[in-house]
Amino acid sequence: MAERTLIVGGLVVDPARGVESVRDVLIVDGEIREVAAGLSKKSGLADAARVDAKGLWVIPGLVDMHVHLREPGRESDETIATGTAAAARGGVTTVLAMANTEPVTDSPSQLEFLRSKARVDAKVNVLFAGAVTVGQKGERLTEFARLRRAGAAALSDDGRPVMNAGLFRRALEYADDLGLLVIDHCEDLTLSGGACAHEGPQALRKGLKGAPWAAETVQVMRDIALSELTGARVHLAHLSAVSSIEAVRAAKKRGVRVTAEAAPHHFALSDDMIPGYDADWKMNPPLRPAEDRAALVAALADGTIDAVATDHAPHGCAAKSLGFDTAPFGVIGLETSLAASLTALYHTKALTKRELVRRMSTTPAALLGLKSKGTLAPGADADLAIVDPDAPWTPEAPFASKSRNSPFAGRRLKGRVLHTFVAGRAVVHAV
Repeated sequence: MAERTLIVGGLVVDPARGVESVRDVLIVDGEIREVAAGLSKKSGLADAARVDAKGLWVIPGLVDMHVHLREPGRESDETIATGTAAAARGGVTTVLAMANTEPVTDSPSQLEFLRSKARVDAKVNVLFAGAVTVGQKGERLTEFARLRRAGAAALSDDGRPVMNAGLFRRALEYADDLGLLVIDHCEDLTLSGGACAHEGPQALRKGLKGAPWAAETVQVMRDIALSELTGARVHLAHLSAVSSIEAVRAAKKRGVRVTAEAAPHHFALSDDMIPGYDADWKMNPPLRPAEDRAALVAALADGTIDAVATDHAPHGCAAKSLGFDTAPFGVIGLETSLAASLTALYHTKALTKRELVRRMSTTPAALLGLKSKGTLAPGADADLAIVDPDAPWTPEAPFASKSRNSPFAGRRLKGRVLHTFVAGRAVVHAV
């Protein structure tokens, strides 16, 4: 007998179809079968399992196109199992895992191993990026065609930039021929090397070496120029600076095939909020001043920035206790991404509910070519989240993630995921 679940009376928000109204959602055997008002009154559905969503939002599962799962090589910080459990808690039903594992995901055999591991351990859908260069050394391109055949969903050396412009040009051309998206970590290491914070008054006051905004923007402008030269797509990771946003906005007006993402910590926090030398607030790019934060919000509102992505980067307590200048870069974000975005974007009226869901689900699904994700259309995969947008809560350890390096720990947020479904199966129940 078919497995049937009926989600009753929620506000369905589906930007892909322009839907924002109270409807019931019928799930049959892992797919969306019907979205309509009054389904709960049909006698033929009396035996379906029911979930009451009255007063709540029902949205397509979030698609996070920038996540570090650490497996293999650093399982003490995170695993596929724990990282995807964290994703499920945050309403994220599909993640794209970056390639900076140990060893680097730069070969078909490594990709095949990870995909088989995910089939067993993952709580949500996991896609994997293949590395752009062998060993992420920036010297020699990987075999893109073989990686694609092995299941690579994108290409990225994230964690490091591809500094060689000629090599990156060839990467864009080759990847575009194969229909693969290249995601670049936008950082000029000759400008940022050795820095641990944003170059400005806050770093100066604390005696920390800072990286200027230009370390990001120089690479952004180079990538835009190479995209314009080749006609190939390029996706810019974790933008954080006003000047980078202005470059992307101008490029889009010229028709350049550039897209970009921003992380919740960059548009919800700023460098003047960092408590002392707490390395749980250390990330790359660093938190920047309030004017950069405001520019990110405006860019998400006008579509200059296409997607919200967490750059979930777990590190254990021992590493993060080394001090701000020597601790590793990175913060976790999967469990707080929707809540932080609701708090910083929706509840401030910067984005409508439909625009928020578009940035966190519909558009990232489209960028990755996922036709059955990012929507609640009949026939789509039944990946969805049920959300109380007004529920106040304070994230605190322990998290579902193995790590606890979150700048949102102890901060009051507004909005919480209550249920998450993946292929029609409930993986989170009323947390």
